[in-house]
Amino acid sequence: MRIGPEKLKAVLALPGPKRYSHFVKVAADQNCVWGLYADGWALMETDAGERVFPVWPAEPYAAALAHADWAEYVPRRIEIDSFIDELLPSLRQTGTLLGVFPVPGDRGVTPEFDVVVKDIKAELSRIE
Repeated sequence: MRIGPEKLKAVLALPGPKRYSHFVKVAADQNCVWGLYADGWALMETDAGERVFPVWPAEPYAAALAHADWAEYVPRRIEIDSFIDELLPSLRQTGTLLGVFPVPGDRGVTPEFDVVVKDIKAELSRIE
């Protein structure tokens, strides 16, 4: 997915809830989400020390966070079916939260797994 620099900047500047809505629409449209990977998936932590698995709706958004602590990480595609059927259940089992669309200076939103699944499935059925 190509995203021009102005659109990238504009979307990265949106507040968390609006980025979440954008995430759902783009992830459903592209049939995938993106994480950062380098000998394992990139993880974040909440202020309380809970593990968070960050995801983005498109490669350019993930690439925008591949610097500083994540400089060695590269964006990696996760098919939407694998995301819903494998990754989310695995995160739930390990007590890892989902971090949707973190950006510099904002860790993103951490919605409940069931809400993410419901929202993505609703968007998928809307565009089919």
